Amino acid sequence: MYLHLSTDTVVRTRDIVGIFDLETCTISKSGRAFFAAAEKRGEVVTLSGDELPKSALLCRGSDGGTVVYLSQLATGTLRRRAANPFRMMGKK
Repeated sequence: MYLHLSTDTVVRTRDIVGIFDLETCTISKSGRAFFAAAEKRGEVVTLSGDELPKSALLCRGSDGGTVVYLSQLATGTLRRRAANPFRMMGKK
């Protein structure tokens, strides 16, 4: 299955390693260091446009590396979408 992240971005649910709330995971020094290192390696993709991102999705990349998607969607919304992908299509 796939998880819709933004207008032109979807990821395979099996490639998702974790969905994290940015407010809580950047409190710690190690969390900030992780995101800084990912940014430096060019692994961060910002999907939130002009809005502040609320969540980060850590995913396996197609090249075997990792990709961190920063999204304006809340972690709860992303988890619900991942748990029930047909909900987006009006089915329950």
